[in-house]
Amino acid sequence: MLDQISDRLQAVVKFLRGEAKITEKNMGEALKMLRMAFLEADVSYKVVKEFEAHIKEKSLDEAVLDSLTPAQQVIKIVRDELTDMLGHSQSKLEFSPAPPSVFMLVGLQGAGKTTTCGKLARKVAEQKKAPLLVSFDLKRPAAQDQLKIIGQTLQIPFYELSRDQMAHPQEALREAVDYAREHGHDPLIVDTAGRLHVDEELMEELRLARSILNPVETIYVGDAMTGQDAVRSASEFAERIGLTSIILTKLDGDARGGAALSIVSVTGKPIKFVGVGEKLDRLEVFHPDRMASRIMGMGDVLSLIEKAEKETDLKETEELARKLRKQEFSLEDFRKQLIQLKKMGPLSQVLGDLPVGGPFKQMSKLKVDDKKLAYFEAIINSMTPRERDNPKIINGSRRQRIARGSGRPVSEVNQLLKQYLEMRKLMKKSQFQKMLSSFPN
Repeated sequence: MLDQISDRLQAVVKFLRGEAKITEKNMGEALKMLRMAFLEADVSYKVVKEFEAHIKEKSLDEAVLDSLTPAQQVIKIVRDELTDMLGHSQSKLEFSPAPPSVFMLVGLQGAGKTTTCGKLARKVAEQKKAPLLVSFDLKRPAAQDQLKIIGQTLQIPFYELSRDQMAHPQEALREAVDYAREHGHDPLIVDTAGRLHVDEELMEELRLARSILNPVETIYVGDAMTGQDAVRSASEFAERIGLTSIILTKLDGDARGGAALSIVSVTGKPIKFVGVGEKLDRLEVFHPDRMASRIMGMGDVLSLIEKAEKETDLKETEELARKLRKQEFSLEDFRKQLIQLKKMGPLSQVLGDLPVGGPFKQMSKLKVDDKKLAYFEAIINSMTPRERDNPKIINGSRRQRIARGSGRPVSEVNQLLKQYLEMRKLMKKSQFQKMLSSFPN
């Protein structure tokens, strides 16, 4: 995600680190590079100008210029300003002191609003809440069926509005709130109608729903891949019905980053979650500081650790650490790690959370097609226990047998063995051995 802007900003960081001292001339060159990076990423021109002005003012301060590491100081300033642009700090969902808390999701058609309702319900259910889903769309009856199926998949209750109720929308919404209150549901998550573009009929319908529901959260759901279109739509929704927060969907497919980098500054509302995949568990809390670090090439190790703690088996991890210390990392261990990595999400995203430098430099550059994880697992499953423990014995005839058994070409068997050996070499290095020393023996 945000690969284009990330590559450009990392080039700026490399340029600044190569300068012995910061001057107005090389700072001007760096600012030009920053400006072009943001404009090419489809960031709002007004936001870019403000960002550039802040960087210039702080970077040419005497305290920065006279410091022992002026380039590092400027890089920190860029990171801090980028964090502020993205929202400064994490914003949590608001809940009403008198349940049910109503979360009303709004946005244009095709942004993934209905699916996001399900993802959000799953997320709050993890916090020991009891969400209730309801669909309020006067134009598209099938919207109810879609959200009902999502609710059934997640085993989260869905309140279905009958045709008679939909004919009297004000009463229907009040009845949904009463039902949630009487049955102890909190929050009530309301999906609303969408259109291909903002029109007065849609705004009137949403204003009606908002006046009756009095939501504690009115959340705009925007498609990150539409760039400035998402920002403009969010601005209109904010002006005409009022918003409290934003969820950006499809951030995993957004290479440029214009929406993520503009929408907070333009609307004044925080991004609280981001969708990073189609599956119903692919909704992540948005951390501006972590995203800024990731864009700057400093990685997002905290998020990676949180995913690992949630999805991996602690005993298996400790056993793996013990084997790595003794350099006993086998293909069977590799297979187990592939299974755990799949649970953490797309491998490209997991590797993207690593810093681009230091001991992680080579690992962060590994290019593995997420679809091949299943193929690699099949290949290892086709090996004998002896071959998994000692891959050096896997000669040409064995490779052909393994390929036939797994249904994959010999070239993929070779690729797997090559990547396994590269990972083993990497994990033998002193930096990793030092890191592993923190695990229990």
